[in-house]
Amino acid sequence: MAKEKVTIQDIADALGISRNTASKALNDSGNIPDETRNRVIKKAIELKYKQFAYMENEHVLTKAPSNIALLTENLPNTSHFGSMLISGLEKRISAEGYNLSIHIVREVDQDSLTLPNNFDISNVDGIICIELFNLKYTQLITDLGIPTIFIDCASDICYPEFHADLLLMENEHSTYQLTRKLIESGYNHIGFAGDYNHCKSFNERWVGYQRAMLEAGLQVDPSQCIVDDDRLFFSKPGWLNERVSELKSLPDAYVCANDFIAVDLIRALRARSVKVPQDIVICGFDNAPESRIIEPALTTVHIYSNEMGIKAAEMLLSRIDLPSQPYQVSHIVTKPIIRESTPTLMKANPQTV
Repeated sequence: MAKEKVTIQDIADALGISRNTASKALNDSGNIPDETRNRVIKKAIELKYKQFAYMENEHVLTKAPSNIALLTENLPNTSHFGSMLISGLEKRISAEGYNLSIHIVREVDQDSLTLPNNFDISNVDGIICIELFNLKYTQLITDLGIPTIFIDCASDICYPEFHADLLLMENEHSTYQLTRKLIESGYNHIGFAGDYNHCKSFNERWVGYQRAMLEAGLQVDPSQCIVDDDRLFFSKPGWLNERVSELKSLPDAYVCANDFIAVDLIRALRARSVKVPQDIVICGFDNAPESRIIEPALTTVHIYSNEMGIKAAEMLLSRIDLPSQPYQVSHIVTKPIIRESTPTLMKANPQTV
């Protein structure tokens, strides 16, 4: 008697092949011989695998309702760029007849390299990963053989070994430009705040900051940078206050990996009776709502989040339609926004306020 719910493993076992091969054959991805693919599809029909429905009267093979799974460690809140990104993404895939399901990848899932309990691989046409930065878990997902796009990724990813598409906001050049403008305005001691190993985006921002310093002949002083593990920034209230109090000297300016770090840093400096922007100037990244609420308003970099969501959807839909095409690494342009936390930049660049 056939199982009530047929899985890819059932198909693989019936044919004596690996689950990975069966998955790639069903999703038409990977370098699978046509003979093997045909055998897998035929067996899927025989076992009534739910991804396919065989219409006896018309003798045609049709796909079941299309589904795209979004995997993320934390569901973005309204302040996070990912919130608007998901909105743009969902509208675009809905227009093509796809449903979007959201799956939270817990820390225990990443440690044990297991998929979320509610993730049904047999009912997924494509995968979108937002802020999943565990390299081994990334490998687990790409090995599924399902068309996948990552929005940001692990900082130490190696593109030739990365079997998925990748979409990032432009990070390096915008951070380079802000840092260079600070240097041109007379700031020679500039620190960086943020864990550059946290993710690819943070790493690219670190590279842009370093490049501007190097080109100007300025040394990066590690003792004035706050580049601890990202989890520490949010581990407990007051951690950054303690970290700032440990600094023997402060730079003239800080370039921060994102706005949340920049806002916390402004508060930590105030606790040390250091005034922003009178004593030190601060830049962030993301143009989060907090960057406009904090006093002084924060110089930052605007991300076109909604447009990134649409682009991510289009990249994934293209991958589903043509799985064998070369993988893409794409950046969406960003825009520096100059505000009161860097008053000298406001005078030099009034049009960017």
